[in-house]
Amino acid sequence: MDLLHTHGAGLDVHKKTVVAHARITDTRGRVERHTRTFGAMTADLLALAAWLLSLEITHVAMESTGEYWKPVYNILEGSFTVLVVNAQHIKNVPGRKTDVKDAQWIADLLCHGLVRGSFIPPQPQRDLRDLTRQRTNLVRDRATVVNRLQKVLEWANIKLAAVVSDVVGVSARAMLAAIVDGQSDITLLADLARGRMREKRADLERALSGRVRDHHRFVIASHLEQIDFLDAQIASFDAQIVACVAEQAPPSPPAAGAASPPAPPSSGDGNELSWEAAIQIWDSVPGIGRRLAEQLVAEIGPQPDQFPSAEHLARWAKVAPGNRESAGKRLSGKTGKGNRWLRSSLVQAAHGAVKAKGSALAVYYRRLAKRMSGKKAMMAVAHKILTIGYTLLCKREWYREPDLSERETRRTEQLLAQMQRRIERLGYRVNIEPPTAVAA
Repeated sequence: MDLLHTHGAGLDVHKKTVVAHARITDTRGRVERHTRTFGAMTADLLALAAWLLSLEITHVAMESTGEYWKPVYNILEGSFTVLVVNAQHIKNVPGRKTDVKDAQWIADLLCHGLVRGSFIPPQPQRDLRDLTRQRTNLVRDRATVVNRLQKVLEWANIKLAAVVSDVVGVSARAMLAAIVDGQSDITLLADLARGRMREKRADLERALSGRVRDHHRFVIASHLEQIDFLDAQIASFDAQIVACVAEQAPPSPPAAGAASPPAPPSSGDGNELSWEAAIQIWDSVPGIGRRLAEQLVAEIGPQPDQFPSAEHLARWAKVAPGNRESAGKRLSGKTGKGNRWLRSSLVQAAHGAVKAKGSALAVYYRRLAKRMSGKKAMMAVAHKILTIGYTLLCKREWYREPDLSERETRRTEQLLAQMQRRIERLGYRVNIEPPTAVAA
């Protein structure tokens, strides 16, 4: 077996300890091995880096064990070529499981080029990832609190959700605040409606006629305070994300009223695409808004150079059909488990795209939904959105809706040709003429 790295090391990372095994091969092919155990504190990791440098180690590999690999990666990133490897790809022989043997096995695989490192983005992108992921968690927490608030209203016989679409909207929030303050007159509560909601005052009076006790008022007030806190947190993260994006390159939005959008701006050197430009490109795709575009840029990067093709990116994101075959039989087509943040963002974008009027993605979904389940069709739309986004980033173009009439004409011609071939296979001859010719 060929030897690719003469000075490599494998790390078996745990919460409190890191077992390091260095494998050094000299010019005669003799292997020298060194094994040491270090702590997981910063001072211990600095000692680990110094020890590896003293042995002239060039490449280091370790498993992606939860969050424990990140402190080690932060210390070793600038001094070595560090590979973070999927633990499922480097499983050792069963029955030979110790920390030292695990580190030795990782080092042997690394030196022979049998491991492939995971994609670890640069530090600025990792910071943006942390911000967008935490914001997503806050949005989910807010939705959870809103659902809890809805349960309390049901306990109090308040059927507000049956009339309004958002129980924490402007009108509903004013009514809930009045209920917390002790207001029980349903006419005065319904009169707090704003805008078009005032047309539903009769329904609101019926919905607000409940059995509200002081216990319910206390719990409702607690949930409203928690929602306000989460709204403030989300707004704070929105501002921090904008500042993080602005640090990479100055924003340059497309010209207003232009017939065709200008080319997206670069980061300044003429080669790399700026973060703001990449966000604008994703934002132009149906179903994707500003927040979702920021999430996609944080997960993929402003310019996906690390992915050789759109198909490769789709496989990495696990939105492409799986490939599992044995003895000539297709066993499974499941997409598998991948980057759950990217996958959920793409599925969310797909749900928004299929609801957009006049969108080619909506037409694509309806065509697929006729011959497969709705979930599979939605995943196919997510795959399509990722492919479109990759192509637009490579070409540095904004999304433009394709001409559906031309596509429909081409599909009609293909269908006519298919039907003609089927009739001729039955022994008949058919001549297809357009309706205008028949009328003449």
